[in-house]
Amino acid sequence: MWNLEPGAELIISGSAWRIQSCQPHLGRVTLTNDDGVTWMTSLSELMHRSDCRPSTRTRTDLPAADRARQPKAMDDLEEHERTIVMLRMEHLREVETGFRSGDPLDALPHEPRPQYDPGTTTLTGRRLAKVQELRKAAAEFPAQAKANGLHQTSLRTLVRWDTARVKYGPIGVADDRWLREATGHTISPELREALFAVYAESSERRSKLTMRDKERLIHQYLREMSGSADAEPTDGEAADAEPAKTPGLKVPNYDTLRAIWKEWFGSNGARQRYARSAAKAKQYATGRHIVVYRPGQVVALDSTVLPVKVLDDVFSDPVSVYLTLALDVYTRSIAAFRLSLVSDKSIDVAMVLRDMMMPLPMRPDWGKAVEWAYPGVPHTVVAEFAGYEVAGLPFFPPETVTTDHGSVYRNHHLVEVQRVIKANIKPSRVLRPTDKHSVERTFGAIRSLLFALLLGYQGTDVADRGAHPEADACLTVTEMEHLIATWVVKIWQNRRFGSYAPSWDPRGDHSPNSLFAAAMSQGGFALRIPPAELYYQLLPRHNVMIHGKRGVKIKNLWYDGDALDPYRGELSRRGGRHKNRYVIHRDPRDPCFVFFQDPRTHDWHTLRWTGLPEEGEVPAFSDARVREAMRELRRRGLAPKADTELLPMLLKLIGGNIPVEQWPTQLSKKKRTEHAREVAQAAAAAADRPADATKKAPPPKPVAVPAARAGSHDSKVVPLRPMERAQQVHDAVNSERQRRREAAVPDQPAPPPDLSERLRASSLLALPDDDDDATITASEVEEEAGQ
Repeated sequence: MWNLEPGAELIISGSAWRIQSCQPHLGRVTLTNDDGVTWMTSLSELMHRSDCRPSTRTRTDLPAADRARQPKAMDDLEEHERTIVMLRMEHLREVETGFRSGDPLDALPHEPRPQYDPGTTTLTGRRLAKVQELRKAAAEFPAQAKANGLHQTSLRTLVRWDTARVKYGPIGVADDRWLREATGHTISPELREALFAVYAESSERRSKLTMRDKERLIHQYLREMSGSADAEPTDGEAADAEPAKTPGLKVPNYDTLRAIWKEWFGSNGARQRYARSAAKAKQYATGRHIVVYRPGQVVALDSTVLPVKVLDDVFSDPVSVYLTLALDVYTRSIAAFRLSLVSDKSIDVAMVLRDMMMPLPMRPDWGKAVEWAYPGVPHTVVAEFAGYEVAGLPFFPPETVTTDHGSVYRNHHLVEVQRVIKANIKPSRVLRPTDKHSVERTFGAIRSLLFALLLGYQGTDVADRGAHPEADACLTVTEMEHLIATWVVKIWQNRRFGSYAPSWDPRGDHSPNSLFAAAMSQGGFALRIPPAELYYQLLPRHNVMIHGKRGVKIKNLWYDGDALDPYRGELSRRGGRHKNRYVIHRDPRDPCFVFFQDPRTHDWHTLRWTGLPEEGEVPAFSDARVREAMRELRRRGLAPKADTELLPMLLKLIGGNIPVEQWPTQLSKKKRTEHAREVAQAAAAAADRPADATKKAPPPKPVAVPAARAGSHDSKVVPLRPMERAQQVHDAVNSERQRRREAAVPDQPAPPPDLSERLRASSLLALPDDDDDATITASEVEEEAGQ
């Protein structure tokens, strides 16, 4: 819905127009721009213009901290501000449910209090009781209540907080004044001149100085060059120095000068401090069993090494892969899984959670028997929402995700992921095997029902292993992924329960599919399919500045694109902890591209690594390969000014640092496994990217492990031979060299003359041609006639 009130702003063809007046009964609207030009038009014309959109600066459906800026997040708040937000959330949960934690199973001894009991009070009554409680606490402890922002809480305040909490999550309870627009500092021209003069002196000529030393140099420059009376004399100046020429000039204090210096010139090479790791999740021992009664309420997530040796899709070498599994505890449905050649990272866990929320596409060799057939929602409706034919596998947004205590589940990236998908990722309790026993039993069931029957099976112990399971491996990673997906949809989802029957029908005949259908009949089904931009929101965030010419720098690599042109040399208008910085999202599996959300339109754009050639592709590489290349450059004493100088070194490292003709004989198995992992990670990242971003950023060749939710599948995967991998590197190096030669010589030089022509032109005995002789004779006759 557009806001057409006077003063609202519209963006038409990239220009800002403000509504001066609107007459809806006549269908007319009058707009004006910054130059004072008035434009009278009709509402129908504005509605049918494809280049017209409401401005994010005046949109009423956005919080004040999100207008003309990128959306706010919890990591923008300081530590004490997060504490205040959590305290407000406890009060809101107590008003809504009667418990400070929001969960009756985690109730305090005195909860629920009589004035907050949902069984005997109304919501308005509980809000009024909370207002009286907060006012009484503010009277007893005014300083503490004012510090927490609870000293002026009214009924309208609680309603506003509750509405923002439902719409935006915990960040909606935060005060927008904490994230106010970063306007920077206002300084005089004399101080600006002094700052640049001291910067040039301290960075080029003198030894390293502290900020205190630079402050004294700034005062000295202002006193001698501008004659400022407010600038205090340094120790080397006389007390009876020349009086000031500009008495009204004000010099900021040390803290302001330090902030301006860091904002303009950086932190002088100091390492940037990263945020502390996310706080360890609190473990509650209630002593009572939690009854799971709906799909998605609790999802168990775990990873293990696949007990079957498979062949990688690059060199056809036997390798071990990791299986990440997401199991719905209520229906025992395998909602999502992933195979990866490296141990799972936080980005892999985020993509598994995204797969769990998306319907599984049908594959070519699956028949009509495995299509979506759950009652209540016809398969045509689901296919229309999804955009493709959907298989009979449940999909739902998870509420609580139970994991182990691995480091992959305990980092700030997963904290941001659970905020985006509005889920709780909680580690299981120590010495409580019942918290995650369902997924462990599922691993054992898959091993006995499927993996034990495949060639290359390694057994449960080294002593039980066969003679040579690596030689027995015959399935590639892609074929193994397709086999597991087919087995899950056709066999596991229709397998009869044994001891996992539901509590309301322990002797009934149920399977994961039938139990999910029964849950749909009992409680309904919310058909919510996440948009394509969820992929970008789940990627790790980097808060950086945009360089005027080079773009943005992420992990020692520069990225650039046309989407950065309107913001080059400008500071971001985001406030809070990362004020004046832009948010860039990056997929660690594919360092060739990063993603930028436009602060004005909120559209997503793909930024390419500036070291990529204009045409063609380079072999896949990872962050480890980039760090290896940077170490090699530092060892050689090189400091490249552009990423194009880094590409030859990177390609050399990708090629194994050996001649191409010696690749099949000298490349070790460890090196081949590393290259196969890089190709698999890049292919998985390309499969996860939305369709529009995939067109801009084509996946590397050959395609390796597809995502578990990929729409198409090719069971005949031709492995890449070592010589073909070497040829990829050779072609990439040659194309990059050819591009540099063409850039150095834009115009093709003229070919040199033949040797006979050169000898004929310099010979004294050469006779002129007949045509040349006739021409000369005719000209001589005309000259004589003229004389």
